[in-house]
Amino acid sequence: MTKIIAFYLPQFHTIPENDKWWGKGFTEWINTKKAKSLFNNHYQPREPLNDNYYNLQDIETLKWQTSLAKQYGISGFCFYHYWFTGKKLLEKPAEMLLENKTIDFPFCFSWANEPWTRAWDGSEDEILIAQDYGDQDDWRLHFEYLLDFFKDDRYIKIDNKPVFVMYRTENFPLCDKMIELWDSLCKENDFNGIYFIETLNSFQEKSFCRNSEAVLEFEPMYTLTHKMSYSYHLWRRIKKILTLRFQPTFHSYDQIWRNVLNRKSAHQKTTFSGAFVDWDNSARKGKKSTIFLGSAPKKFYEYLSALLRKERSEIIFINAWNEWAEGAYLEPDKKYGFAFLEAIKKSLEGDK
Repeated sequence: MTKIIAFYLPQFHTIPENDKWWGKGFTEWINTKKAKSLFNNHYQPREPLNDNYYNLQDIETLKWQTSLAKQYGISGFCFYHYWFTGKKLLEKPAEMLLENKTIDFPFCFSWANEPWTRAWDGSEDEILIAQDYGDQDDWRLHFEYLLDFFKDDRYIKIDNKPVFVMYRTENFPLCDKMIELWDSLCKENDFNGIYFIETLNSFQEKSFCRNSEAVLEFEPMYTLTHKMSYSYHLWRRIKKILTLRFQPTFHSYDQIWRNVLNRKSAHQKTTFSGAFVDWDNSARKGKKSTIFLGSAPKKFYEYLSALLRKERSEIIFINAWNEWAEGAYLEPDKKYGFAFLEAIKKSLEGDK
């Protein structure tokens, strides 16, 4: 049976860097709470069920999340991992999971290898922390940090290779050399190598690394950017010019999902499909946001069920467990309760 791995955002606890850059006490909940409804029946702000504005420094939160995910059939979390030549950010939730062996839940990492900027408030050119990849000594240091996670029995592996996802390989010209080193270091530590997966997203349509094992299609942005027709995008540009330029860009939830389901994969490498719950990043970007119209638990169930029938790959990566400020979350909220999680469980039961 296909496994569902959900991307996991760790930015729900304070760190000194965010206090400095965004104001004391900043977490992703700050963005989520400040969201405003921009049109009739616009579902904003998104509010967690029972006002559960949790703190990821509390181990009980991680226990609740993993228990809930397991209950509804999710096979693991893919934690976003932030590493800047030895500088770690938002690492505590994953480290807490590593330390607490009683939490029986699989996990892996996706290296979100982008510089942090002020993109949320429109200042993309202001770099808060740069992404510098360093040299082999730095790559070795990075691997040594990851090794404790890789050795954990809960860390997700394929063919005895730790699964490691990278968000933007095209940003890293020496990525193949790093993969070679990590593959060698994995073998020295009784693995069969590294299972390196490239993310295909709005920035990247194809594989850039000769030595990667696979690619994954990060939805909905991979399909929206690269797999919709020219006429689809042209009509939306014209519509925006004819109406108001300073308003969100709207897309059809159904149309994007239909494209995901109807196309054939053209990738030469093993391909892991992506799924998505919804998308609405107005909590971060206000009127400059991208909003999908039409998401509902029943539709999500139907589309995910169709994807499971279509796919026979080992894993589907879903966006996301808790991207609240992008409207892409499975955690229960005040409007739908547990309905999206129930859709996951029901879809998986039909896949047996």
